[in-house]
Amino acid sequence: QVQLQESGPGLVKPSQTLSLTCTVSGGSITTNYYYWSWIRQPPGKGLEWIGYIAYSGSTYYSPSLKSRTSISRDTSKNQFTLQLSSVTPEDTAVYYCARAVSTVVADYWGQGTQVTVSS
Repeated sequence: QVQLQESGPGLVKPSQTLSLTCTVSGGSITTNYYYWSWIRQPPGKGLEWIGYIAYSGSTYYSPSLKSRTSISRDTSKNQFTLQLSSVTPEDTAVYYCARAVSTVVADYWGQGTQVTVSS
């Protein structure tokens, strides 16, 4: 089955850029028709969709975060990455990567990685 694994620093300083990588195994990120997504969950709050990079390479971001968000991919490594700039403590959350199959459903998720924004 498809597996996803998040990796990256667990601590980021305010005003810096948060960078995370999702490594995918058991399936290609270029295969029609999947959307490789980033989602986060702040402490005590619900899930928040950040954005995705599609099988074609096109991207789409949450309107509330798009000015600070960049998602890219390395097809040779079957990886996709998240960069969130100008972070504040409000960006502290568990960050997940996932494979989206529709606008509201994802069938495979990574285990999540805690990112804390603090000086």
